[in-house]
Amino acid sequence: MATKRDYYEVLGVQKNATAEEIKKAYRTKAKECHPDLHPNDKQAEERFKELNEANEVLSDPEKRARYDQFGPDGPNMGGFGGAGAGGFDFGGFGGMNDIFDQLFGGGMGGAARRSANAPRQGNDLRYDLRITFEEAAFGCEKSFEFTRNENCEACHGTGAKPGTQPKQCPTCHGTGQVRVSGGFMVTVRTCTTCGGTGQVITEKCPSCGGAGRVRKRRTASVKVPAGIDNGQIIVMNGQGEPGRNGGPNGDLYITISVRPHKVFRRDGSNLHLDMPISFTQAALGADIDVPTLGGGKTTFHIPEGTQNDAEFRVKGEGVQQPHSSYRGDLILHIRVEVPRKLNDKQKDLLRQFEEVSTGKEYEGRKSFLDKMKDIFNS
Repeated sequence: MATKRDYYEVLGVQKNATAEEIKKAYRTKAKECHPDLHPNDKQAEERFKELNEANEVLSDPEKRARYDQFGPDGPNMGGFGGAGAGGFDFGGFGGMNDIFDQLFGGGMGGAARRSANAPRQGNDLRYDLRITFEEAAFGCEKSFEFTRNENCEACHGTGAKPGTQPKQCPTCHGTGQVRVSGGFMVTVRTCTTCGGTGQVITEKCPSCGGAGRVRKRRTASVKVPAGIDNGQIIVMNGQGEPGRNGGPNGDLYITISVRPHKVFRRDGSNLHLDMPISFTQAALGADIDVPTLGGGKTTFHIPEGTQNDAEFRVKGEGVQQPHSSYRGDLILHIRVEVPRKLNDKQKDLLRQFEEVSTGKEYEGRKSFLDKMKDIFNS
């Protein structure tokens, strides 16, 4: 008689492993070799059986204590569970479907028990809506066309020829699934006769070809709130595709795509603007007209001695936050322009200015020259 492997070795845990560590190890290894995932693989079947045997003993404090003291053949061990064919059962799971529910969260075993005719929500749809920069900032109402599958009006979504009805599938008896036995394993699969619907159509509807759905173009109107930003989504509940078997409609997800502006840039609720000024305005200061997003303008004072790349904030001239009265600011990025072409008189005046300059007018140049002196004198 072959000697059984150590149960701790089977699960890949230490002998002082906690109950939680044993449970986690079992679930991980059982997923890897579950017979339903390896059909007709005898080795996987035996490995899974061995894992269940080890788990049944080590997950029970009393059985684990006896095992630690006497080993697998000690008194009152009773084989593997003492039930089922050859003493094999599933460690209190209550059957193969329960094992799938335990291991895979109901993703396979749970699905096996769901009715094929249960109400199902319709598919969600997505539409990309492109709007202007101003429409995003101030809000708007937009109409658009989109396409969706709808129930065929001729057969009311049944797919059967008007005057007839789908019949219960003779293979799965309306469940949409069939059970296939393989030794002690039972595999649940989608019925190939009805494709999982639980029904068969003997006479197809000529309007939809038996699909029960037809493609239709629809027009919808959506209110875009002021302050919406690029990439944000508006949800129109119930505007998706119809549900099945009386289930609710899906939803329509509208993804907003905002066209860039020619001069303004947006960062949240703030706007940014590159504002060119002359070097005379920068040196002497000036009141300048600043364009605003609404098409108007506001006056802003530039102080004398303003440097290139300086930033100024115009309060309340940004974008409104969605569903709020708060507005961001307009941030000016100063771009001092140096004239490219000068006439003789202009050049003369600039030379005169340079002659009477003391050097203190240029803080940056003075700082740079001082640093150079330190370098050469060190």
